[in-house]
Order: sequence, then C-alpha cells, then structure tokens
Amino acid sequence: MSEPIQLVPNNSLLTKTPEEGRQLAVKLARLIIKVTQPDAAVREKLRPVYADDASMLIAIGQTVATEFATIAAANNYWKNGI
Repeated sequence: MSEPIQLVPNNSLLTKTPEEGRQLAVKLARLIIKVTQPDAAVREKLRPVYADDASMLIAIGQTVATEFATIAAANNYWKNGI
C-alpha cells in the first residue's frame, strides 16, 4: 500500500510572494490529477491526449486559477507579507 499523498504541502497555503503562490497552485493542481488517477503509467499514456486538446488545456488552466485564488485569499492577497 502506498503512502497517502499530502494534498496541501507542509499543511499550509501561506507563501511569501504571489510567485510562490502561483507555483503552489500548479503543484496543487498536479496533486489532484495524481490523486484522481494514481496509476503513473495511465497518466503518462493520457498526456498526449490532453496535450493536443485545447479545451483540456484550458480546463487545466482554470484548475490552476481556482487553486491560485484560494491561495491568494489565504495570504490576504499578500498585503501583509510574511
């Protein structure tokens, strides 16, 4: 049995900068794909399918944008800094 995936790295959405927040958003989006399809071979096989499908790529962008909005709110939009 494999270890459970930590869906929020270091159990925190707090980042020092918006850039770090955006990187975390991408990581969270990738983690949800990994949880949804835990078989690495299947994910690898599917990559060419979504790589050539504009609507799937847009959906990935929307997922990252949603994650980033959540992170930005958690960071009070970086007004206070860390």
